Amino acid sequence: MKPTALKKGDKIGIIAPSSPVLNFEKFNKSVKLLESYGYKVILGKSCFLKHGFLAGEDDVRAKDLNDFFSMKDVKAIFCLRGGYGSIRILDKIDFDIIDKNPKIFVGYSDITALLNIFFDKLKLVVFHGPMVGTGEILDEFNFNSLLNCLTGKLTNLKVNLRPINRGDIEGVIVGGNLSVLNSIIGTRYNIDLKDKILFIEEINEEPYKIDRMLYTLKYMGVFDRLKGVILGQFVGCDSKDKEFNLEYVLNEFFSSVKVPVYYGLQVGHAERKITIPIGIKVKIFNDQLVFLEEGVIND
Repeated sequence: MKPTALKKGDKIGIIAPSSPVLNFEKFNKSVKLLESYGYKVILGKSCFLKHGFLAGEDDVRAKDLNDFFSMKDVKAIFCLRGGYGSIRILDKIDFDIIDKNPKIFVGYSDITALLNIFFDKLKLVVFHGPMVGTGEILDEFNFNSLLNCLTGKLTNLKVNLRPINRGDIEGVIVGGNLSVLNSIIGTRYNIDLKDKILFIEEINEEPYKIDRMLYTLKYMGVFDRLKGVILGQFVGCDSKDKEFNLEYVLNEFFSSVKVPVYYGLQVGHAERKITIPIGIKVKIFNDQLVFLEEGVIND
């Protein structure tokens, strides 16, 4: 199930399912940028709240999500930022409302839980992309990638990758933040990874913690079910240990995985990132990621 492509004049709703905004100057500039391109922007109540490390209490954040999906005139929902908190509202989400009102949904980092559960549970294609509360869309590269993806101009994009385990594969792409994926896999919100191509990224985790998370997924049988793995950006994840650094941990672990593994995907917490639809078919051929379909439909 694909949402309708974004058009000028469409209404975009912004909600905060996780942590609160830290920089209102960047947030306001991001809203003005969207409006300058002809979009109408409405803000959820959660965008202005702070409840400890959360953007308001769980009921408020969940209500924003449910309400914005139910609004017929809202064509896209952009998340404010990541941080933490989306996993706390999973039991409060009205999946029937989302199923009856499919629309563009964008975020990453902590929003990884919502993205992958929406696709797994509802087969709704969603978007791993930059968020408005952090000012990421103010970067021209990020903004252009986002708009190209949401307006149906993705299939022209080809991404060069570097192999750990080389192999040509084709399948549906899913994924996101490694820590968040670890928090939902094996729970009642488990996602089906059979025959998927999984991309992962991380921020501010020591190599030994990344190693532990990877082994957790291994012992769950995740890597036995996948068609392939793509490593994205691992920001602030290296250590002073020159022997067991991030590069060593990733190469040592994935060299023993029996599926194709590549790295070099520009997704994650670095300054620049591309937007990727979760739930579309892709292939890796000659060390290049190729998008076989758009994430949106043009009506």
